[in-house]
Amino acid sequence: MVKVTAPPADGLAPPPGGSASPQLGDDHPRSSRVLSGITPSGSLTLGNYLGALRRFADGQPTHEGFFFVADLHAMTTAHDPKRLRDLSTETAALFFAAGLDPQYSTIFVQSQVTAHVELSYLLECTAHVGELGRMIQFKEKGRKPKTRASLFTYPCLMAADILLYDTDTVPVGGDQDQHVELCRDLAIRFNRSYGDTFVVPRLDRAALASRVADLADPTVKMSKSADSRAAGVIRMLDAPAAVTRKISRAVTDSESAVRYDPERKPGVSNLLDIIAVITGERPEVVAAGLSSYGELKRVCAAAVVETLTPIQRRYADLVAAPQELTALLSAGAERARAQAEPVLVRAKQAMGLAS
Repeated sequence: MVKVTAPPADGLAPPPGGSASPQLGDDHPRSSRVLSGITPSGSLTLGNYLGALRRFADGQPTHEGFFFVADLHAMTTAHDPKRLRDLSTETAALFFAAGLDPQYSTIFVQSQVTAHVELSYLLECTAHVGELGRMIQFKEKGRKPKTRASLFTYPCLMAADILLYDTDTVPVGGDQDQHVELCRDLAIRFNRSYGDTFVVPRLDRAALASRVADLADPTVKMSKSADSRAAGVIRMLDAPAAVTRKISRAVTDSESAVRYDPERKPGVSNLLDIIAVITGERPEVVAAGLSSYGELKRVCAAAVVETLTPIQRRYADLVAAPQELTALLSAGAERARAQAEPVLVRAKQAMGLAS
């Protein structure tokens, strides 16, 4: 899912038909907006934490955050209802456990804010079949007779996720560029056809999240959708022994020198990147202090365990009090609706619908 930010308020014009970004409270003014949705297609990984959740938690004093469990996006392929429900709850709890604070941020489940679905349909009425058919994920997965129609149209839902929150800038990795470009195209086309309604988001390729690679195959990213038994994926809820075991078996190379070289030494460089992101050191500096691959793996395992342990404790407290978690998500959904529904009303009125 995309990560979305807006620039400082000094340079941000009010959205069409509305005012500048609303504040969560007079005591907590915001100078920027961040929105991120994570699909509950598997248990969250170390990459989800280091690449997104920790960054968002650390930035809370200065940004207005909207973070949601993108459960609707998990329905584009066959799914088990109970697993989806369980993973949605687990993902939401990990948002809070990772440090996202409802005092600063809005945390909610996507399906509980119906404006996402309503605006998605309006954008389907704006999109062209040809451009949806060119989406890479549909080309790769959508040529089978029993492919769900939602796999074809879900880029419109992703665009709705962005446009509902008057988002200005979208920093994403290369695998999401195409979706953001489509979102821009739909917003521009809608504004030209029906009048100024949406803020047209800008793609920011410079603001990328940290990428954590699979420990068993460092040429691909660590994916939450991987098999639950995957040896190269560290989950946020993995026990310390499992974390240590997976890192001890991480792919390196036939050399012995600890050196940061992502092209020639992707496995070693991935472990150095993990330590660097956790410690705040440059990976080259981390490498200079290590003399062997064994030491590299021990240091990496210790850093990851130390990072995940307090998160796992907070998670355990949250799932032990399900009513509290439900209340937090209900409050987040209400706050999200307060932001999204006026944007939906603008779009419906622009298209000639009764609002």
